[in-house]
Amino acid sequence: MTQSYRPLLCRSLLISVSALAVFVAGCNKKPVAAKTPAYTPPPAAVKPTATLSADRTSINQGESAKLTWSTTDATNVSIAPEVGAVTPQGSTTVSPTQSTTYTLTASSAGGNADATVRISVSVPAPVAETKTPGFDELWAKEVRDAFFDYDSAEIRPDARQALQKTADFFKNYPQARVTIEGHCDERGSTEYNLALGDRRANAVKQYLVSLGIPANRLTSTSWGKEKPFCMQSNESCWQQNRRGHFVPNK
Repeated sequence: MTQSYRPLLCRSLLISVSALAVFVAGCNKKPVAAKTPAYTPPPAAVKPTATLSADRTSINQGESAKLTWSTTDATNVSIAPEVGAVTPQGSTTVSPTQSTTYTLTASSAGGNADATVRISVSVPAPVAETKTPGFDELWAKEVRDAFFDYDSAEIRPDARQALQKTADFFKNYPQARVTIEGHCDERGSTEYNLALGDRRANAVKQYLVSLGIPANRLTSTSWGKEKPFCMQSNESCWQQNRRGHFVPNK
């Protein structure tokens, strides 16, 4: 019995020693560290690009020009002034009233990009307002007095030219009615000069009638020497005072 027990005991001891050896070996083995995955950073934001052009960079006021643009990597695109937000690529027509610089702005998380184009507008020079002269202005310019020699009521050659100019004006203004005043220089009596002035006024009237001006548009009167145009006592002044003078009837 003792002999059969010994092999069994030896086997048990052998199994125990083997198990212990395996345990000890397992305790002494270093643990394997878990492998950490590599970190991959997100891609960097890309700065956008932008281009802007115009089919015409010089126009006349009232005309139009076409803007064309292109961008890349942009989330927001706009054109100033006036146009506002636009698509990343496109075109539009503008009609500036004065020279204008258009700016395209493309933006994203990566930054901004700008592009510009200038359209020059030619503005015509303002047309000077043409003032139509009025009746009084034309009267002062076109109506000419008739001058006389001393103690004479005869129409001189220079007076004929002046009265022709005056007659042309009256023909252009058929509604005009006038008074012809006869004037004299200071020499001679008041009564004599009143009569001389009357002859001069009537001589002018009759000459205008001969040029085609109706007599019912003409009235004559004499002031003699009572209303001189020049106050000095010399021939230069006396000549200015010897005249048939026109006054419009208003």
